[in-house]
Amino acid sequence: MKTGVLGILAACVALIGFSAPAMAQSGPLRLEITEGVIEPMPIAIPNFVATSPAAQEVAQNLTQVVRDDLTGTGLFREIPANAYISQITDFSAPVRYTDWKTINAQALVTGSVAVSGNQLIVQFRIYDVFAGSELGSGLQFVAGPEGWRRVAHKVSDAVYSRITGEQGYFDSRVVFVSESGPKANRLKRLAIMDYDGANVQYLTDSSSIVLNPRFSPDGGRVLYTSYDTGVPRINILDVGRVRKQVLEQKPGTMSFGPRFSPDGSTVIFSLTEGGNTDIYTMGVNGGNLRRLTDGPAIETAPSYSPDGSRIVFESDRSGTQQLYVMPAGGGEAQRISFGQGRYGTPVWSPRGDLIAFTKQSGGRFHIGVMSPDGNNERLLTASFLDEGPTWAPNGRVIMFTRETRGAEGQSRLYSIDITGRNLRPVPTPDGASDAAWSPLQN
Repeated sequence: MKTGVLGILAACVALIGFSAPAMAQSGPLRLEITEGVIEPMPIAIPNFVATSPAAQEVAQNLTQVVRDDLTGTGLFREIPANAYISQITDFSAPVRYTDWKTINAQALVTGSVAVSGNQLIVQFRIYDVFAGSELGSGLQFVAGPEGWRRVAHKVSDAVYSRITGEQGYFDSRVVFVSESGPKANRLKRLAIMDYDGANVQYLTDSSSIVLNPRFSPDGGRVLYTSYDTGVPRINILDVGRVRKQVLEQKPGTMSFGPRFSPDGSTVIFSLTEGGNTDIYTMGVNGGNLRRLTDGPAIETAPSYSPDGSRIVFESDRSGTQQLYVMPAGGGEAQRISFGQGRYGTPVWSPRGDLIAFTKQSGGRFHIGVMSPDGNNERLLTASFLDEGPTWAPNGRVIMFTRETRGAEGQSRLYSIDITGRNLRPVPTPDGASDAAWSPLQN
């Protein structure tokens, strides 16, 4: 697996303030998404009403992002505007439920957009059409005019949460490795974007190889591996100020594959010294170096459980690359992968119920999930090269890297639901790999 330890050794935003919506908790409308096969819910999302000409374009663009967010989940089916009987031209006017029932809309989202000075004010309502009732009251977000896209994602999160009963994931970001140039001389730099590929910003230049970017629990910092000194070393980058800090390491060693602990105080990573690779931790500002594994095997790709009590990692101690779980402070490790093939790049779900991984078997690569005890293994994808899963903040969707076959094969990002459905490409300006999903933004 190219971003695992073997590949590494071989290769040797401004803050926006929002007012939160008050959500009503009653109402019969609920989309259950626990089953592997569901019928998407028909939903109508008319253009949000602009209260002035200045708000017209923003209202249209914001509405389209909400539509794209919700339909992109595979859980909702948008009813086209040409099927509407009623038109929403006044946000305050009563809803004619019979008109929406006639076109089989189960849910209806309406909204208004106002521009007042340097503020964008977005109000919206969610309706259960068949029950003839409103699902929330006082739903409003306020931001600067430049923050309309974030407002759209927050509206989508509120709609998704109210209808599914689960946390949304749209108001989040993804850090990744942007790749350009020919395969033999590919340039790599860190980039960050909205979860849907919008608002790409570059965090490093292409003067050295970068790998393994990972967000801090608050989304404000990124850990990554850099080759700017000729050997892999761990850096921390402050996303808001684009300030870099290098974590000190022993002379003659290589460090890579870092992740933050759930409380953000500790970095866990792999360190190679004297030909031996083990898992270590250190304080987020350096110091307090502690070794967690000690043996001749290659141990790498550690990932904490959400409660910080356990670690999953990959090791070849059994003779092939497999997954193990051990206490966060070190100690006896239990093997959890027993299927045919090699397992790597494990990452614990934010919910704690699943571990995602990369599997190589029968000449194919897969993204899969299993329970933390190793049971219930399910493979979600299969291709020439799929690797490097990362979880959406709600533990419902996985993003990963897919590389195409051929001499000039290029890496791209894809996402898939944990049911194995709704495989979707994630648009990026150039090739992309090694993604890491942020928590929801504040």
